[in-house]
Amino acid sequence: MKIIHYLFLFLLIIPVANVQAQPELEEQQDVDFEILKNLELFELVYKTIDLNYVDEPDPGALMKAAIDAMLYELDPYTNYIPESLIEDYKLMSTGQYGGIGAIIRQAGEDVIVVDPHEGFPAQKAGLMAGDIFLEIDGKSLDALTSDEVSEKLKGKPGTSLDVKIERNGKPIIVKLVREEIKFSPVPYFGMLDAEIGYIKLSSFTQTAFEDVQAAFVNLKGEGMKKLVLDLRGNGGGLVVEAVKIVNIFIEKETEIVSIRGRDEAVNKTYKAFMKGLDTKMPLVVLVDGNSASASEIVSGALQDLDRAVILGQTSYGKGLVQRPMDLKYNAKVKVTIAKYYTPSGRCIQKLDYSHRQAGDQAGAISDSLLTTFKTKNGRTVIDGRGVEPDLVIPNKEYSILTTISPGEVDLIIS
Repeated sequence: MKIIHYLFLFLLIIPVANVQAQPELEEQQDVDFEILKNLELFELVYKTIDLNYVDEPDPGALMKAAIDAMLYELDPYTNYIPESLIEDYKLMSTGQYGGIGAIIRQAGEDVIVVDPHEGFPAQKAGLMAGDIFLEIDGKSLDALTSDEVSEKLKGKPGTSLDVKIERNGKPIIVKLVREEIKFSPVPYFGMLDAEIGYIKLSSFTQTAFEDVQAAFVNLKGEGMKKLVLDLRGNGGGLVVEAVKIVNIFIEKETEIVSIRGRDEAVNKTYKAFMKGLDTKMPLVVLVDGNSASASEIVSGALQDLDRAVILGQTSYGKGLVQRPMDLKYNAKVKVTIAKYYTPSGRCIQKLDYSHRQAGDQAGAISDSLLTTFKTKNGRTVIDGRGVEPDLVIPNKEYSILTTISPGEVDLIIS
């Protein structure tokens, strides 16, 4: 901690040598003093707790709770990722992770195997749907949730674990070796009829563009003359993958999205960098309330450029950009660094995190602050409310017999 003190004392001294206006210098010194004071208070509080609390505290859990509470005051997307959750982060960003290759779920107090994927460690070791997890490496899993069991099953590829499961009332010990597991962000594509192709994109991981492009070329080879791109339920991912996917359908050098933040170094405008594969094919993009972030970059850009018809329900409204930054001990912090803007100039961010009171929930941006923009062909679009579809398709109501509540099925990839 003394190193941190010396660092901030250094920061306090440096501005004296800068050619700044005196008010700016004094304001910066006040800020630096506040940082130093509060870091010292935090150190003293933790030290007092560590020495005097009635029970011995868990330092890792205590620090994570403190970090999470601090980041909560910013927005839900600025997150601390400890080493124990790195595999979950890898899955979200790359579609790959180290694990056993199975879907598990909570079933009452038990965690069971739902689907051991063909060719992956779980299936090769003989795990079957319905197996109940009892122990991992000799440690009981009693009272653990499916998330907690999944965390224990994931790990560095090549590492092994012994899993005790229950099958038909009998305990069985299975040895597994974790492997690099990869899931395609395009779970399905095909022809809806003789002319209309369909591509489902579930996430914007590192291979999203490659997989969409491969599906597109495949469908054109089957005679596709029109395309439906399904982004429903797609919570987003990498900005660069969204840019590449839009590029499939537009002319080179066309502006797709720009990002702007407090630090001018992050400001950037992304344009189509290659010749589009097909800039004339009729295109429909499906969105819903769970289409967010990179999904909204794609749908918002294609809408602003009048290149596609957007169908469905209004999208989520996440116009913020995050960047993962490495910390020590194989941890990361994912920080919101900017907002993104579609070609018309609108930011579709719905919730205002910058003006909420400490601890309060963020509210929607006031209607009086909303601004209208024009698409390439002069149609009116609005900011601050997500991507509103050109044609609204109301949600259908289904019989309860066709649905299963989230509490009944909690599927986790392990």
